[in-house]
Amino acid sequence: MKKYRKTAGKCLAAILSAAMALSLTACAGGVKGGESGSAASSLGSSESALEGTTGEKIVNIGVTSTVNTLNPLLMDGVEVNKYATGLMFLPLMELNADMEFEGMLADSITAEDENHFLVHIDDKAMWSDGQPVTADDVVYTALRLCSPAIANTAMMYYVFEGVGDDGFVEPGADHIDGITKVDDKTVRFATKEPMSLITFQNSYVRYLMPLPKHIIGDIPEDQLASNQWFSHPDVVSGPYRMTSYDKDHYVSYEANEAYWKGAPKIPKLNIRIVGGSQLYAGLQSDEIDITHNTMSAIPLEDYESIQALDTVETSFGDPITNQSVFINTKNVPDSKLRQALLYAIDRNQILEQLLKGNGEIVDGFLSSAGPYYDPSVIPVSYDLEKAKALLAESSWDPSRTLRFYVDSGDSTFVNAASVIAAQWSALGVRTEIRTMDINTLMSTAGSGDFDIMAVQYTYPPVDPYVDIAWLLGGDGSWTGYENDEVNEALSKIATLSDTEELKKQYGIIDRRMQEDVPMFSAYVIRTMAAKNKRLTGAVPSVYGFLNHVQDWDITG
Repeated sequence: MKKYRKTAGKCLAAILSAAMALSLTACAGGVKGGESGSAASSLGSSESALEGTTGEKIVNIGVTSTVNTLNPLLMDGVEVNKYATGLMFLPLMELNADMEFEGMLADSITAEDENHFLVHIDDKAMWSDGQPVTADDVVYTALRLCSPAIANTAMMYYVFEGVGDDGFVEPGADHIDGITKVDDKTVRFATKEPMSLITFQNSYVRYLMPLPKHIIGDIPEDQLASNQWFSHPDVVSGPYRMTSYDKDHYVSYEANEAYWKGAPKIPKLNIRIVGGSQLYAGLQSDEIDITHNTMSAIPLEDYESIQALDTVETSFGDPITNQSVFINTKNVPDSKLRQALLYAIDRNQILEQLLKGNGEIVDGFLSSAGPYYDPSVIPVSYDLEKAKALLAESSWDPSRTLRFYVDSGDSTFVNAASVIAAQWSALGVRTEIRTMDINTLMSTAGSGDFDIMAVQYTYPPVDPYVDIAWLLGGDGSWTGYENDEVNEALSKIATLSDTEELKKQYGIIDRRMQEDVPMFSAYVIRTMAAKNKRLTGAVPSVYGFLNHVQDWDITG
């Protein structure tokens, strides 16, 4: 248990960065439809984004999250970074739209036992220069991810044999005991403690993007984090190679004609980074062709306008982004008070009025999008009289004011927080809402200097274990909460792969959240995505968005 608590704590920054993507608004701007790498244009141009000035097919993906890195060795768990990098360097495996694991570079991942896993690379996997992707590339990349000279703390590799508890190997190390070549296409991973195959695939295999050792193997490891090769990589394993990049505005790509899964039908592709308020204008003018459910935060007030566009198809993703409210149990130790706070909120009213019904209400962590969701965990209903009775039984001091911290960039929840505060006032509990930017909010959360804090948080549906273990990890976690029954359930989850048994254990945790309320879900969001009708083969989805981007095409 302690090992996994430590794992969760160290990966928190990566997890939260990914979860926060929906709450952040990226800088405005983008890449002009047409030649890849052209200057940024203002949205609203009459030039079609689907075809360049020469008639060449080109697609623009509109996102509202800044792309901070395209270097697999600096990967931090942020989904937009992962997607943008994965266009060039395929991960070993990815989730598909049905949240099933799909091979990308690997064609099989198997567990020899609870500590040993075999990764087999697809025999057809090739680099764009015609060289095969091999076990040497995987082992080399893993070794560099553990390099103290590169100092990437987000990838959690200290779970593997031969890696220090700080996540690094010794300076100058030439191998990792727990990540070894079996043959030219097979790598064995050995963990220090038992781990489920699900966690291995979701937390490690999805984020390991092998690099071509035969091309960059001689670059000194202390230069790899900033080497110019990553600005214009000439050898890739994925469908596209990057041609130019401005982290606040765009990433431009050209097709890898030698892609081993088939040359992309669209020769040029751009990721355009814009403000959320610009997505409607971009879709209307054809300067943005497709958005993504989690990387593209379409404002709720624009939903109806986008749905009305004749050239656009819209869809809603699975409810995976949880508006979580965390209560610092060290500052609010009375469980009856915490229960009273939950019963006093009319969450269905908030869902219907502020989100127009685009979501769901759950208790605890799991939503209906995931395989371990237990529908028998019935959400607590609004009951002001019961809330008042619980408050009367608690040790609440009516002269006290609870500090309620929220993300200023999440306008929907800023409004929801005002509703919640009014309902708590009707209960007899005073709160002071304090809005702050997301970075300040994360700093405040880490310090523990809050009573209640709310933030958008995506718990990976196929493996929410790491997040939950951290958040309910006692001292040092956001909730400060720890419980023997929860600990027992988590210890079982750590090695389980059976869906029904996992559902049972997660159900135990969610029911305990109802009883002790160290956290609750205000609502779970179903976000909109949109695409131009002329773009075929592309289907917006929470996961697996770019798995088959080589099959995207433009018609009409």
